Amino acid sequence: MAAAMLSRPVYPGLVPDMHAKHNLIVTEGEGAEAVLDLATKTSAEFFARTTILYCTAGSAAKDHETALAKLNPKHLWVLPSLPTVMFRLKGVLATADMGTRLYAAGTEPFIGSVIQEALAAGIDFKSVVTEHRGSAKRRVQCVHCKGMTENVTTNPVACSHCGINLFVRDHYSRRLGAFQGVIIDAEEPGSAPPPEEIYR
Repeated sequence: MAAAMLSRPVYPGLVPDMHAKHNLIVTEGEGAEAVLDLATKTSAEFFARTTILYCTAGSAAKDHETALAKLNPKHLWVLPSLPTVMFRLKGVLATADMGTRLYAAGTEPFIGSVIQEALAAGIDFKSVVTEHRGSAKRRVQCVHCKGMTENVTTNPVACSHCGINLFVRDHYSRRLGAFQGVIIDAEEPGSAPPPEEIYR
């Protein structure tokens, strides 16, 4: 049996850091359910010093915004898209005090985007508390044209930039927040197997 890819991300789940002076939780869609589960493991005091950035994009029909507001966080920003969340996150990290703990919950591409902002702000990715919730879709970088294909659920997948058929590897780049895709039919063009939906 082959060893697991060392670069494959592991998301251990949200656990409260009761020693943090301030908590910053960034979440999307079903990731809000991870935050609500976190609330069962901690006290109101934790949320009194917590800022939540919540992206409604990709959310299920549940009213997560109301449930998150009931936690009485110090601040709750409800934002409509990934770019607006990342813009707000960049601003919050730029003014964050020492002792701030960063949390991320949602899909893998969303968590990858949060980690990218954390790295840019000088935060070690190992200190970000993460939990995967929602779809297993992936962001894939074509190693040939360097283009990014978003929301990948199949393997193989056609690159959305150059069109070649990519085998989606489990090799993950934290810097890019993406899995690597390599041409699957290089030796015999057109011989790629049909796409199979495996990252739902």
